[in-house]
Amino acid sequence: MTETTVGVGGAAESTDMVLNIGPQHPSTHGVLRLRLVLDGERIRSAEPIVGYMHRGAEKLFEARDYRQIIMLANRHDWLSAFSNELGVVLAVERMLGMDVPDRAVWTRTLLAELNRVLNHLMFLGSYPLELGGITPIFYAFTEREELQHVMEEVSGGRMHYMFNRVGGLKEDLPNGWTGRARAAVAGVRARMDRFDDLVLGNEIFRGRTRGVGVLSPADVHAYGVSGPIARASGVDFDLRRDEPYLAYGELGGALEVVTRTEGDCLARFEVLLAQTHNALALADACLDRLAELPPGPVNQRLPKVLKAPEGHTYAWTENPLGLNGYYLVSKGEKTPYRLKLRSASFNNIQALNVLLPGTLVADMVAILGSMFFVVGDIDK
Repeated sequence: MTETTVGVGGAAESTDMVLNIGPQHPSTHGVLRLRLVLDGERIRSAEPIVGYMHRGAEKLFEARDYRQIIMLANRHDWLSAFSNELGVVLAVERMLGMDVPDRAVWTRTLLAELNRVLNHLMFLGSYPLELGGITPIFYAFTEREELQHVMEEVSGGRMHYMFNRVGGLKEDLPNGWTGRARAAVAGVRARMDRFDDLVLGNEIFRGRTRGVGVLSPADVHAYGVSGPIARASGVDFDLRRDEPYLAYGELGGALEVVTRTEGDCLARFEVLLAQTHNALALADACLDRLAELPPGPVNQRLPKVLKAPEGHTYAWTENPLGLNGYYLVSKGEKTPYRLKLRSASFNNIQALNVLLPGTLVADMVAILGSMFFVVGDIDK
């Protein structure tokens, strides 16, 4: 078979066309490149090409101490900053054998779920936008702003919170903050039916997503796909339930692991939406528990120079987009000898190799958007 790469125009009928989508195409989420081989309007093969935003975070970890790496860690997925920094401090605390005060544990769980809602709202608004529906993005940003206000009040940051510390949190919650957080959660929950009615009830949206981009459970396991995308294909796995960390072991009644079996674009959106509803319920449960806790510390006193003992550990968390893991190797110094990052989006996006072949070019954006990835989380 003869292969011809063309920039504009067509190719001979007996040849395939190689089309590059990106790295600056408006259809992509950031700087991702897709190399598609087309047979007319149908995709024969697809190769995601990554690395255009690579900044060498894992190498930079080795030149920063255990306080400084938190700043680097919360930037690879800028929609899940709190969850990213949480994984690092959990790994270091495990190496130190350190117990964190109960008040810090429950506050971390609360903020992780609020961060999950912020992440999901972005995709709940942007995915319909890519399919031609402009209204949901305005609703999504309205709800995000309400939650952003309480996150900014407690941490001082809008995207990169820098609120976790080894041993706990930066500081205690401001006076009256829990009441304002509870009001924000209630307000967002009261308006979430906009996405149920406006998006899921739209026949055009359902027509563009039902039965499109079906990902099988076998491919989920083969590529290490995780998070809402894996659960939409029937893979019932969630670290918050299956290997509880923070306070999730005590939230069994409120925690619901949402799954679907269809594995298509519509199922992935439905899982994301249902998971947002559940994250709001978990936030309420954490606020209830915090109200019962007596006043107390939210961190541990640390030495001026913090050194982790020699050894290695792996800490993974159920981030909004999937499994996020840090493999920490220490030689007993104040900086990590090695800190390997396993990000959710990197594995998830590899599944495009099997998702896109056989589909139409017109369905490519629908499939690409339903993978819910952040390019910084791919390139690290």
